[in-house]
Amino acid sequence: MYLHFTNRLIHSLFPHLTWRVATTEKTIFLTFDDGPVPEVTPWVLSELDKYDAKETFFCVGDNIGKHSSIFKQIITKGHSVGNHTFSHLSGWKTTNELYLANVKKCEHYLENYSQEWNANPSKLFRPPYGQISASQSKALKTDYQIVMWDVLSGDFDQKLDKNTCLEKAIKYTNNGSIVVFHDSQKAKKNLYYALPRYLAHFSKQGFRFEKL
Repeated sequence: MYLHFTNRLIHSLFPHLTWRVATTEKTIFLTFDDGPVPEVTPWVLSELDKYDAKETFFCVGDNIGKHSSIFKQIITKGHSVGNHTFSHLSGWKTTNELYLANVKKCEHYLENYSQEWNANPSKLFRPPYGQISASQSKALKTDYQIVMWDVLSGDFDQKLDKNTCLEKAIKYTNNGSIVVFHDSQKAKKNLYYALPRYLAHFSKQGFRFEKL
């Protein structure tokens, strides 16, 4: 079970996590989790190009290593990249020692491949599934900005109707929203339908799409 939005109460309970960006401007911060992967990530990049959108990709370290040429496309197109662990681990199901080592391993891949193309990775981290313990968060927050979201598209949900995916994402988006999509094969069906229409909808309303 998951919610398509996070409310102010949740934000207030975990103030050290970034849920949205405080702004009155018509700006949306799209984020893409779990890539880079063949076909889907390049497709996302192509869609973003149509709106001159610069966004944030929370990358899995193992995928960076397997698909470094696609990771290069993210970097060279001017998008921001963040850490999503090396193996897409749930913090709730992983010991602190293993979890923090996995984050560090992903950081190694982010740094090495980014520097190869004369770029500097951001110090952004998003826990897979949004699952992170208080002790893990405390250990990471000194080095990372831990980014959550206030809008979850649900594109990963195989049982979710593609129209509902789009409608929910649009409904809960406001100025400064951090919105989650996934550049993954699992999300492909809903993503391919929802993302172009989401971008078109908010572009017509004068919104900008920016990276964190």
